Order: sequence, then C-alpha cells, then structure tokens
Amino acid sequence: MSQVQTLPGETIPLLDEELQTGEPAVAHIVKTDPGESAAAKVLEARIYGTPIEALCGHVWVPSRDPKQLPVCEKCKGIYEMYKAFNDGLHDAPNE
Repeated sequence: MSQVQTLPGETIPLLDEELQTGEPAVAHIVKTDPGESAAAKVLEARIYGTPIEALCGHVWVPSRDPKQLPVCEKCKGIYEMYKAFNDGLHDAPNE
C-alpha cells in the first residue's frame, strides 16, 4: 500500500488492486453469529479498523465497497451449503 501526501501531516492510503498475497480482490461474505447483522459488523470494522472473518476463513479490515468486487467463490459455496441445511436463509447473503 502506498500513501499520498495531501496537506502537512495528512496522508491518504492508496489501496492496491491486488492483495499482498497476489490474490485478486474479491468481496467476502462476513461470518456472523445468530441474530448479528453483517452490515453492522462491517460498518463497525470499517470505523474502528478492526479485522473481521469471512466464511472462507479470510481475515481482513474492510475498506472498499464490496458491490464493486466479485464475490469470493469459497464464501459463496459455503453460504450455499448453509442455505441448503437451514431454512430461513435468504437467496443472497445481503438480503
């Protein structure tokens, strides 16, 4: 990640299009506890800079609009499996 100096003492981080591991950027599905809101969990993580865990096990600090990225195939597969065994889950995790 590089930084751009804007005003004295103020820097804005620039996000690389690829993760440091060389993997392409994808939107992960957040692992939540029963009754917990994924949207609220992501918002809190963005505000406080705390890491969260995806269904696939990937841990990261959210910083991008996930609607701009393709969904992680591992997360999607795990969600589909959960959906098959649990009534009441939405067709898509963001519903």
